[in-house]
Amino acid sequence: MDFQLTDEQRALKDGTRELLAGRFGRDRLRAAVEDPGPDRALWRELGAAGFFALLLPEKDGGVGLGLPEAVLVLEEAGRALLPGPLVACQLLAGVVDGVATGEKTVGLCEGAREPVLWEHPAGCDELILVEGDEVGGGEVGGGEVEGGEVEGARGRTGGAYRSASDRVSCAPFASVDPLTPLARVLHLPRTEPVALDVPRLRREAALLTAAQQLGSAVRTVEMAAGHAREREQFGAPIGSFQAVKQLCAQMLVRAEMARSAVYAASITESVLDITGAKLLADEAAVRNARDCLQVHGGMGFTWEADVHLHLKRAWLRAECWGAAGEAEELLAAGLIA
Repeated sequence: MDFQLTDEQRALKDGTRELLAGRFGRDRLRAAVEDPGPDRALWRELGAAGFFALLLPEKDGGVGLGLPEAVLVLEEAGRALLPGPLVACQLLAGVVDGVATGEKTVGLCEGAREPVLWEHPAGCDELILVEGDEVGGGEVGGGEVEGGEVEGARGRTGGAYRSASDRVSCAPFASVDPLTPLARVLHLPRTEPVALDVPRLRREAALLTAAQQLGSAVRTVEMAAGHAREREQFGAPIGSFQAVKQLCAQMLVRAEMARSAVYAASITESVLDITGAKLLADEAAVRNARDCLQVHGGMGFTWEADVHLHLKRAWLRAECWGAAGEAEELLAAGLIA
């Protein structure tokens, strides 16, 4: 099996990076910190470029590519810290009309967790809640399912339900990431089920989240190495000091290990491969951002530096679609099965 990127895949990856660099550079990134909602004009541009229709078959108006290509695109989005419900729009482009073209945005909530958190609530036109991949008891979020409605959604019934955003009751929830506003879902009408392969959706959401983490991990390697080449102490670049060299080398190793795992999982689509890839990508994103901050020294802690944005995004993504503890338990069970 050949895991090397094809010429077409390299062109897709490079084109995505060029597009995001031109349309979502540092000035736009810093502006998004103050106003983190999805930029509708940019969203439509991305839709016109096929950004959200990668997994949609050509007969349905999509690009007709696969998970490996979606991973490459989401890696570049993670590298740029592009805000918005990117994973949801990738996976639900064929479910909600207008998402593939960027005319609409859709949110995706993981109902098996507590609290049930909704990213970018003010910027989504619809919300889809998935209740897990296993049939569980009738208790949902500490209460009972009554009248076709759900509150909290901690039970796993393997269902998915859609609702217009204005019909969802939610409360503000503090987010560690200034680019990702959150709300806690309190009440979602359960009257419109959606026919989705929930286990597959959860696997692909975890993999695409891991791809974003990979992009951030790679970017912080570049930031740390660039600063180490330019910053001088005692008349020499700090990159010439052994301690700094070792930090940067460890960052690169983590990023490349995560890259191999994420790329391989996009081909095998195995539950355990995706779980391992998410675990490695989360570790690479969080630890690389911390080490990047260390290389930057005192200025790395400042609001003006972008390092903290990568760290906060990494913390948030590490808790989405499979946190470390859950992943470790699943991998351990796979080893002894």
